[in-house]
Amino acid sequence: MPYVNIQITRGATRAQKAEIVKEVTNALVRVLDKRPEHIHIVIQEIAEEDWGFAGQLTDDWKKAQTSS
Repeated sequence: MPYVNIQITRGATRAQKAEIVKEVTNALVRVLDKRPEHIHIVIQEIAEEDWGFAGQLTDDWKKAQTSS
């Protein structure tokens, strides 16, 4: 039984999350021959202030990119 945990920063729409779940499920069915009803996918949304990237909090990194 595959269990997939996807972590993203906040902001994805419900439709985008549904598409991610559908595409990941289809890939596991196609590549690993798994049954869709046995696949569990969790999407965790994390605030950019709680995510680090390039030695900075992601929200600070994004601010620096827009001011460059």
